[in-house]
Amino acid sequence: MKNIPISAMIGLFFTGIYFLMAVFAPWIAPYGMAEVVGDVWEPSSSEFLLGTDSIGRDLLSRMIYGGQTTIFIATAATILSFTLGSVMGFFAAVSGGWVDQTLSRFVDLIMSIPSLIFALVVLSVMPTTVPILILLMGLLDSTRVFRLARAVAVDITVMDYVEAARLRGEKIGWIIFRETLPNALSPLVAEMGLRFIFAVLFVSTLSFLGLGVQPPQADWGGIVKENKEGINYGIQAALYPAYAIATLCISINLVADWILNRTTSLKGGRG
Repeated sequence: MKNIPISAMIGLFFTGIYFLMAVFAPWIAPYGMAEVVGDVWEPSSSEFLLGTDSIGRDLLSRMIYGGQTTIFIATAATILSFTLGSVMGFFAAVSGGWVDQTLSRFVDLIMSIPSLIFALVVLSVMPTTVPILILLMGLLDSTRVFRLARAVAVDITVMDYVEAARLRGEKIGWIIFRETLPNALSPLVAEMGLRFIFAVLFVSTLSFLGLGVQPPQADWGGIVKENKEGINYGIQAALYPAYAIATLCISINLVADWILNRTTSLKGGRG
């Protein structure tokens, strides 16, 4: 941390602010998430710092609650995707043979379908709830994590300490969690930041298309959709959530780049 670059410090600062606002949203927001408190698209004032939205709700409050929803869904989906994708990727690499080929070809099949089209088809026939969004996004993104985890694990499984563990008679669970995982954490942690960015963009896109977070619940993509007509009249209500999405993604990317630069080599194993 002593040699942290300025770019990473900026990324950590803004990332911390967004996550703190998400955690303490009910205590920070001046009004309720769906509370109508003024006229339509009122300008910024001392009462409404960012003005009001298309039906008179405080835009700052909607932004804070929207950030909470967006960050929660993206975080939960990222954790799910990395848990499932990394374990399956390690399992395929350690097992090898037909198990590896079967899992890899199945993942290739899922990845051949564009994620957005797949999500739109699924959400058109299923109830659009937060748990469904998290599950769908996590499963879709786990295919990308599987490819990374398998690629890293394939290089690790040929190391001497892994061979020694096999000769000792260690079971596959030991090899995955005690030999492979500790030496694959560095690239996976760096990749987690990038996958979180894609999760934020993905849930925002779904909400903008009307198949993501449903009103009156707020998220940044939905706020853009609700206020997009105001752009024709010079009203910037739809631009604030767009700025927030861009700022959060850039901040996370700066931190992920720093982590990746610090962890470019594999660590020694626990032979």
